Amino acid sequence: MFMRLLGVETHDWRVYAVDEGRLPGAPEDCDAYIVTGSAAGVYDEDPWIAGLLDFLRATKGRAKLVGICFGHQAMAQAFGGKVIKSPKGWGIGAHDYRIVGREPWMEGPDTLRLPASHQDQVVEVPPGAEITVASSFTPIAGLVWRDQPAISFQPHPEFEPAYARALIEARRGRVYPNEDADRAVASYEAADDRARVGGWIGRFLAG
Repeated sequence: MFMRLLGVETHDWRVYAVDEGRLPGAPEDCDAYIVTGSAAGVYDEDPWIAGLLDFLRATKGRAKLVGICFGHQAMAQAFGGKVIKSPKGWGIGAHDYRIVGREPWMEGPDTLRLPASHQDQVVEVPPGAEITVASSFTPIAGLVWRDQPAISFQPHPEFEPAYARALIEARRGRVYPNEDADRAVASYEAADDRARVGGWIGRFLAG
């Protein structure tokens, strides 16, 4: 999904199954890394999570970093922020966000709509980072780091609507109630800003 969002031919892609213990040999192996979503929580005790956080800290200033959902949380945790299982519960469906800190790679209006699928949230901003995107449900929905080339977002610009709906249906009645699933599925009938945020990420990586 990230390849389709950013362009399969735009970059020389490599995939690392970090949850299977596969990490790059050195931060310089790639010019940039996208840390994707995961079913795990960054506070879990799985050995691969500690390895990922160590790798992120080792990569600081040596390669560009982009974090999405779990990746957003992992970067915050690695660099001194705090992540919790939110008492607000699950955020699912297309959510509305506002830009609270505009960067040179951003364009367009001050609001955006993106798929969300998370229960964990960043609740403390890491040192050296600033909030770029926020919502009432997720006050720390986007971060930019001033002490390294790194950005992250809690929502999922890579989630195509069909995939997002299928994920909700797979969890309906098991992870969240039917009425929440109904609202989330219906939210994907409106237009979103996936392509726009994909452009943001592309400009950040190219800049």
